[in-house]
Amino acid sequence: MEASGTKRREPLLTREALREGFVHKMIANSGSALPLLTDQERQASLEGTLAARPSAGDVWLFAYGSLIWNPAFHYVEKQTVLIRGWHRQFCLSTPIGRGTPDRPGLVLGLDRGGSCRGVAFRIAASEAETELELVWRREMVTGAYVPRWVELQGSGVPAGTYAIAFTINRRAPNYVRPTSEADTARVIGDASGILGSCRDYLFDTIHGLEGFGIRDRHLDRIARLVHERPTNNSG
Repeated sequence: MEASGTKRREPLLTREALREGFVHKMIANSGSALPLLTDQERQASLEGTLAARPSAGDVWLFAYGSLIWNPAFHYVEKQTVLIRGWHRQFCLSTPIGRGTPDRPGLVLGLDRGGSCRGVAFRIAASEAETELELVWRREMVTGAYVPRWVELQGSGVPAGTYAIAFTINRRAPNYVRPTSEADTARVIGDASGILGSCRDYLFDTIHGLEGFGIRDRHLDRIARLVHERPTNNSG
């Protein structure tokens, strides 16, 4: 799959930006009606998730989208894995980061059903809370995701290994039920925001997956449809 034809920009979601609350500020200053979690709510979510972990020790985090190609957290190991009961889907409308209120984009979530191949990152127990706090500042700003423990399957992880995965919150106001791949491609092809275009998000995800030997035929089909559309340079 070819790239979008533009040079990839350096990601704005760096460790420093996340520490400074970049995502929260971006949404708060946008005028969007998306609800924001308070610092206390976000911290309680992190603490509750860690308290529910199936076993002590290092913490695994399952990545299926931008966390693969821009993790922005420290880890000691990464493995290609499979999870069951969830699938990768463009099901979250974004009126800010990869879109605008007038032309919202779409980003990935884990929706119920099927299975998903992705990358599991192992974070040292001594750094888990600090590193995951950065991840929570990135993923758990509006409550669009529900962090939960999922079982990993793969030759590089022991049986019975669980990881944190950010599954979609179907009650979130910007949850989008799956539509046709053509409709999804149309939204992705036209949307762009502060973090860049949806096109680049799609292509970066495909290339990130390919780097681990993972092919997602659903994303490939959407990408082919996007390639057939003219590039929107408004963002």
